[in-house]
Amino acid sequence: MKEQSPEKEQDGQPPARGLSVGKIVAVAVVLGAAAGAAGIYATGGLSGNGAQAQGGQCEAAASLGQELKPLLTGEIAAMAVRDRPADLSDLSFNDGDGNSVTLADSGGKPRLVNLWATWCAPCRAEMPALDRLQAEKGGDGFEVVAVSVDGGSDQKPRAFFDEIGIRNLGFYHDPSIGAFNTMKKEGLAFGLPVTVLVDGNNCVVANMNGPAEWASEDAYRLIDAVKEKSR
Repeated sequence: MKEQSPEKEQDGQPPARGLSVGKIVAVAVVLGAAAGAAGIYATGGLSGNGAQAQGGQCEAAASLGQELKPLLTGEIAAMAVRDRPADLSDLSFNDGDGNSVTLADSGGKPRLVNLWATWCAPCRAEMPALDRLQAEKGGDGFEVVAVSVDGGSDQKPRAFFDEIGIRNLGFYHDPSIGAFNTMKKEGLAFGLPVTVLVDGNNCVVANMNGPAEWASEDAYRLIDAVKEKSR
């Protein structure tokens, strides 16, 4: 299963069902190495919505990433630590009421930011696991922020949440796809899904392109360690 570009919504093609996230991840790792030649990553032209690199503040996130690197194994082995500062405080999207918010508005705690879309089969496959991760580990010390980049209204992503029984994730939407482009400019995003772990200062600790099994012991160990080191 290839990572899918958010620049072209694949209407008219029914999304895949019953996918194994483990199998998708294995294939995605192979495809990732040949991504440039295969042309599966997003390219050009979208407007960003604000990221800024702030050395001192975000150097701590880079150090945290190095501490956590030994935990990036198994189901989350495709996640890579950040090698240069990136501050996503100004990353913007809409909340469940349609109001524009930034990542800084939910700051002060580590978050796993996931960009997804209903037309992206790997995104659909991993969404229940992200919901379980929020149920198991979410709270005052951690949050999963899953942002739909579906174009148009909230109707499709909300219907998908209802269809698969998402109960723990907050609803966030960025129909402009500006959040994806911001991450792309920072070298974080190449296709969907894209997942970024940020610290309490909204600085990037690690990132991943492609799906993962987030409801796994590997993921739980990572999030427990992030929460412990952020206290």
